[in-house]
Amino acid sequence: MATLKVPAAVPAVADDCEQLRKAFEGWGTNEELIISILGHRDAAQRRAIRRAYAETYGQELLRSITDEISGDFERAVILWTLDPAERDAVLANEAARKWQPGNRVLVEIACARSSAQLFAVRQAYHDRFKHSLEEDVAAHATGDFRKLLVPLVTAYRYEGQEVNTRLAHSEAKILHEKIHHKKYSDDEIIRILTTRSKAQLLATFNYYNDEYGHRINKDLKGDPKDEFLQTLRAVIRCFTCPERYLEKVARQAIAGLGTDENALTRVITTRAEVDLKLIAEAYQKRNSVPLERAVAGDTSGDYERLLLALLGQE
Repeated sequence: MATLKVPAAVPAVADDCEQLRKAFEGWGTNEELIISILGHRDAAQRRAIRRAYAETYGQELLRSITDEISGDFERAVILWTLDPAERDAVLANEAARKWQPGNRVLVEIACARSSAQLFAVRQAYHDRFKHSLEEDVAAHATGDFRKLLVPLVTAYRYEGQEVNTRLAHSEAKILHEKIHHKKYSDDEIIRILTTRSKAQLLATFNYYNDEYGHRINKDLKGDPKDEFLQTLRAVIRCFTCPERYLEKVARQAIAGLGTDENALTRVITTRAEVDLKLIAEAYQKRNSVPLERAVAGDTSGDYERLLLALLGQE
């Protein structure tokens, strides 16, 4: 359920490169032209443009972008132009190096991507930063967070729909027992959340709800200010309903007096080719306002125009 709109007749890659070069040349930058091209090309097309641009002009397209534009608009264009795996690698590196207990970017990347996508992120991380994602997470995260996040970002889960019902029932009981005794970072909780397939986890969470009369996340709200409990709930929400989790990220980025541009940019650039339409639908249902209108009301200029283009606005 992507929102990205690619024209029916896409110009030749060489033509796109030529137009982008024109957008960068001269005294002023043609931001509208940049948006009209990059904001309406899919990942494969953007990859081809980057390759052809470097071959034709002897300069990486991303370098030309950073030389000509700045601020939130620059960050959004750069992130969007990157391959999805490379983009996630950049976001993961920022989250790991500047790690704080309240930062849930690593959880999003580990839990809202498929196993193959997460593996590609780790490979892209190797290529770009010359060391591993798990190495950086282990170096910067602390205590219980390190214990959870390292296996979370290194997981390679089974993607099938098969479910072991007996196992789901027994692991629901394990989770309930550990949570009841406030052993939130127990090895068993970490093992279940970081190794089981999505289908198996959903079955386990359903058994938990049926057996104990309420959802697991309700039992993980013992201390609303506990960042580790918030992280556990984020892991579960990302597995059970990623579009609702990301709707909340977008909502919190827009709400209040100031805008969290990094969070808003992250949601839109990472999901425009995936499920941003579902996130927008969840946003409108939750807030009675279209996400496009909320974005337009909270952003401005070229940054606003790019985000709206990725949201599918003509």
